Amino acid sequence: MSALVIIGAGGFARETAQAVKDAGEVKLLGHLDDNAALHGTEVDGVPVLGGCDLVHDLPEADVVICVGNPGDYAARARLVRRLGLPADRYATVIHPTAAVSASSSVGPGSVLLAHCVLTAAVRVGAHVAVMPHVVLTHDDVVEDYATLASGVRLGGGARLERGAYVGSGALVREGTTVGAWSLIGMGSSVLGDVPPGEVWVGSPARRLRAVDAPAQDELATRTVGGPLT
Repeated sequence: MSALVIIGAGGFARETAQAVKDAGEVKLLGHLDDNAALHGTEVDGVPVLGGCDLVHDLPEADVVICVGNPGDYAARARLVRRLGLPADRYATVIHPTAAVSASSSVGPGSVLLAHCVLTAAVRVGAHVAVMPHVVLTHDDVVEDYATLASGVRLGGGARLERGAYVGSGALVREGTTVGAWSLIGMGSSVLGDVPPGEVWVGSPARRLRAVDAPAQDELATRTVGGPLT
């Protein structure tokens, strides 16, 4: 049985730990988190072993990074870059109740939680967070570091560019693109393309403002520095 460490000890990390337990296919060694107050404690019965950089002392373990929230959904990208691990160190976690078609693909470091569905020829990139009850339909493309909160629905041929965040219960019309590092508010209905680096809310969704600094920084890194790891 292979071993796994989860980087992060917050809500998303705890949900991922439960998915790993439910699948029962790997040995969960514990969490790594930079919050020193958590070191030596347990979260839902899973030990917090130390800081994130301890991953380099655990070469036998696969890794999944489970950090980020609507206020800083670029955190996964920063940690991937900081840790500098090869792609083959990253596990893919798929809850046993998720329905992933044989024609679909899921990249390294990505997590699919309970009851999400990938119908046909869906492509999910690396380090993507797919929360419970998300539905991705035919030919959808979800690029690296995107986050889909619970209950999101994407119509056929939709595209979420790198780092996009789609809030709980949002709907994205078929053939629509949500630009890199943009954020869609919870419950919104996206009927047309969203440019990179913007916050859109409402039904139909409209531009509210530019995204906050962490996402802006990642957008600039992508533009100036080229692809991230």
